[in-house]
Amino acid sequence: MRIVSDPRTPVFLTVHADGRRRYSYWQPFDPDTGRGSCYVALPTADCDALHFAARISLGEPVVDPARTTYRVRPVRTPAAPIPVRPVRTVPQRARVA
Repeated sequence: MRIVSDPRTPVFLTVHADGRRRYSYWQPFDPDTGRGSCYVALPTADCDALHFAARISLGEPVVDPARTTYRVRPVRTPAAPIPVRPVRTVPQRARVA
């Protein structure tokens, strides 16, 4: 979920013509480690579970004959409501005249 939530790292779901699904993102080259400049696959089962639990959503499809690609974004969950204590009313005493 951390990678999907990072706006600097766009994540995509590719659904191939044979039904195979692959979640991936582009890893830029890191000159310090000498690694990167490639696509990195994310665990499909974990991402499908996030999609089923409505934690991620799929954008508009880009379709070509061999595959369909969707942009994956996190679903912003609304903040939990703050519990409010009920106001206790105190009965007023009758005034004696």
